[in-house]
Amino acid sequence: MFPVLADKRSDEPISPQPSEAAVSRPASAPARAPSGSDTPVESTWPRRELLAEAVGTFVLVFAGTGAVVVNAVSGGALTHLGISFVFGAVVAALIYTLGHISGAHINPAVTLTLWALGRFPARRVVPYMLVQLAGAAAASVAVLVCFGNQAKLGATLPLAGNWAQAFAVELLLTFILMLVICGSALDARAPRGFAGLAIGLTVGLEAGFGGPISGASMNPARSFGPALVAGAWEAHWVYWLAPIAGALLAGWVWHQMRDPLEETSSRLDGG
Repeated sequence: MFPVLADKRSDEPISPQPSEAAVSRPASAPARAPSGSDTPVESTWPRRELLAEAVGTFVLVFAGTGAVVVNAVSGGALTHLGISFVFGAVVAALIYTLGHISGAHINPAVTLTLWALGRFPARRVVPYMLVQLAGAAAASVAVLVCFGNQAKLGATLPLAGNWAQAFAVELLLTFILMLVICGSALDARAPRGFAGLAIGLTVGLEAGFGGPISGASMNPARSFGPALVAGAWEAHWVYWLAPIAGALLAGWVWHQMRDPLEETSSRLDGG
């Protein structure tokens, strides 16, 4: 784990801001102690957060990969730029819709990096990742039911089977995305209210130029759903290792750039 605010390291995130949310652990409404006292105790099963992550990832994958499939069956009516817009817009919308509930990670690479930065409790990493994968798989089933088995359900595959090129592109795209997340959502000095817009624009722009090469996944869950349902497993490992490595690298770089004298606090924690 990165030594971010090590003096305050615990199993909980650090100093949540009360106003915004997206990409770090949300503050659940505290449950009351069994004795009936007014002392709040933390819920051990974050049902609201897990449901929000599952639904959010479902919406992301259904809208994004659905756009890929619709473009294929309609003879290119959406165009590549249209698909990129859908991905970016749905990410921005989900951050503003679910950020205050779950943090709107909707991406295992983001969840792992926030844990590495000390901004997300370790005990929730696996549950978050599992529901993200489940939501993505359910979305791909929905795409199959709605549009049929077309375009491999929007699976991400390396151009011409060039997995090395795809790995490099996915690593760099996710590095840029995670750097934007850290700078716009985790730093208390960032302008308020713009994290969702900045992150959504980044996803859309990167999908625009990286999509033809690697699919511009930047998200293991986004790649997992179509791969599972369509059986498109070619170089699937690329879409796990590259985004996770790129996100972790971005987290480390952001840690090196931030002012250690400035208190940082996620606006994507919820609360």
